[in-house]
Amino acid sequence: MRILYICTHNRCRSILSEAITNHRANAKIEAKSAGSQPAYEVHPLSLKYLSEAGIATNSLQSQSWDDFATFAPDIVITVCDSAASETCPVWFGNTLKVHWGLADPSKLSGSEREVAEAFRQTIAIIEDRVDALLALTQLDKTQWPQALRNLGAH
Repeated sequence: MRILYICTHNRCRSILSEAITNHRANAKIEAKSAGSQPAYEVHPLSLKYLSEAGIATNSLQSQSWDDFATFAPDIVITVCDSAASETCPVWFGNTLKVHWGLADPSKLSGSEREVAEAFRQTIAIIEDRVDALLALTQLDKTQWPQALRNLGAH
């Protein structure tokens, strides 16, 4: 299974999703992330809290969805509301598209403790969804759409 996570700037939520998926999936899922308007810089707190969780960050980079025309994902998952409302590139074709809205922990203004908790909570949500995604690898592809929508509702 190949997944492309999309967020407008590809610097926080989609990056977290890519890293966590690749970490937990043991090569059963290949995840990448991209943005429609990439920042070309991964948010430093994304790197900090991924590292704190024991997840590798060395290959993470903010990039454009145009860079993935040959990736051919099975599933495209938008993780921010603005990306979900954008027109996807033609090369997405008939790829299964799902929206899993996540609050952006990098936009929280609060104490260091509150920001840390927001990142940890977002990471925990993504971990739960990735664990459920792993179960999808056992299903027939025709069952994926509803199962994915159900995951995004949590």
